[in-house]
Amino acid sequence: MVRFVHCVRVLHRAGLVEPLRPVRAVRSLVEVRAHGPLLGSVLRGARYQPDHVALIDEHGSLTYRELHEQSSALARALHGSGVRAEHVVALLCRNHRGAVLAMLACARIGSRALLLNTGFAGPQLADVTRRERVVALLHDPDFAPVVAEVPPEVARFPTDEFDALVSSAPFAEPPRPSRPGQVVLLTSGTTGTPKGAHREVRSAFAAVDFLDRIPLRARETSLIAAPVFHGIGFAHLVLALGLGSTVVLRRRFDAREAVELLARHRCTAIMLVPTMLRRILDLGPVELESHDLSALRVVLSSGSDLPAPLAAEATKRFGEVVYDLYGSTEVAVATVATPLDLRTAPGTVGRPPRTCEVRLYDAEGRRVTKPGAVGRVFVGSGLRFSGYSGGGGKDTLDGLVSTGDLGHFDAGGRLFVDGREDDMIVSGGENVYPSEVEQLLATHYQVRESVVLGVPDEEFGQRLRAFVVPVPGARIDPEALKVFVRDRLARHKVPREVVLLPALPRNATGKVLRRELR
Repeated sequence: MVRFVHCVRVLHRAGLVEPLRPVRAVRSLVEVRAHGPLLGSVLRGARYQPDHVALIDEHGSLTYRELHEQSSALARALHGSGVRAEHVVALLCRNHRGAVLAMLACARIGSRALLLNTGFAGPQLADVTRRERVVALLHDPDFAPVVAEVPPEVARFPTDEFDALVSSAPFAEPPRPSRPGQVVLLTSGTTGTPKGAHREVRSAFAAVDFLDRIPLRARETSLIAAPVFHGIGFAHLVLALGLGSTVVLRRRFDAREAVELLARHRCTAIMLVPTMLRRILDLGPVELESHDLSALRVVLSSGSDLPAPLAAEATKRFGEVVYDLYGSTEVAVATVATPLDLRTAPGTVGRPPRTCEVRLYDAEGRRVTKPGAVGRVFVGSGLRFSGYSGGGGKDTLDGLVSTGDLGHFDAGGRLFVDGREDDMIVSGGENVYPSEVEQLLATHYQVRESVVLGVPDEEFGQRLRAFVVPVPGARIDPEALKVFVRDRLARHKVPREVVLLPALPRNATGKVLRRELR
């Protein structure tokens, strides 16, 4: 009962539940359960605020009524072309209305929408479509060269031909599925082939995982700069539409355009990955101060590590509005660092929402509770992870799912991520967590970003190699950088090598591809 009351309070605070309209609230909860969170949110918006703008992209705006009607027409067209409930329909789309309409159409049919990474090469795309047993592929036309490598039996529907497809569609609605269509997200694949992660959301209370510590509100405007095929981009899309808000999308990220959109549409929130935040700040104070960003209340970063100096710089520029969400494809939300957390404990990923649980365990499965002690991170949240496509799943303990990360709590209960379990370096019998060295390097005035890896060493087993990107115009002396680390950390944490690079290899969501540096 305590949890239920807390959830209702959070949803009321966000404007999602109106106590004076209990019938509307109950009906909304029922629709989410019956149709899933994305379609349920659009149906709610079409019923109660049909003329409110739901989405803005390069082609203009769509109201909730238009989003409802156009996705219904697309569902009829796809069903008329042979797509059925439980079929896997892959989406290879950038951020635009076509991607959202495709997701909604799949939900109406009861199909599984597989969100594909737009950075896939042809062979990787072909491998994933075979493994996931994809029946149809909805794709942007500029991906035609990689789509050509997909098995020929997969039906193809370019997003720029949706209008023609809809015009030839039968009038009859597809039969209502016995269960809502699921969205299948792919893991980032930074350590291997991306896997399809199945998560099921049948309750609007899952939104509390996000809203408990992030002050998003109903009927506002959000710019989603992060890819919607990524877990956090998709989650923010669902959440914003669930709040009856307006979502601003662009196919490609451009820092200058993003700032212009924030000002033009009086956006109250932007969802982005740290590399995007870095590019916005690189525009400089003159450019940023020429735009009115006074409406901005939430700068939400996720998808990869948010370096403490970057968080501090963003806070100095935009005010106490920076939030860092830590999670994974499998568990969605684990913790959220609020502006207060980022100011008082730089480098933290914050605390879990009250509806989530985060625990640390050692290699033998014993709880780790001592502040500063490192353990494996396990999470339980309102989103149920039901395994990977083709079988298998994450390690679980006491009903919680592993994130694959190592971390520690401070005395205030805030979590710090020390790196991936398989990234830990053992040098001369001592454990070294790369993030500690990377965070220190980030404080050097000549270092823009860095990655630390372990490489084989005959004497010590492994030695540290640091890959460093200098700030523009800086001339870094590798030996001086080693001295900088040696003066501040134990000797076994000092990189034996420093390699200077113009940029780090990253995937579409900003995560560093460490395997390309090994």
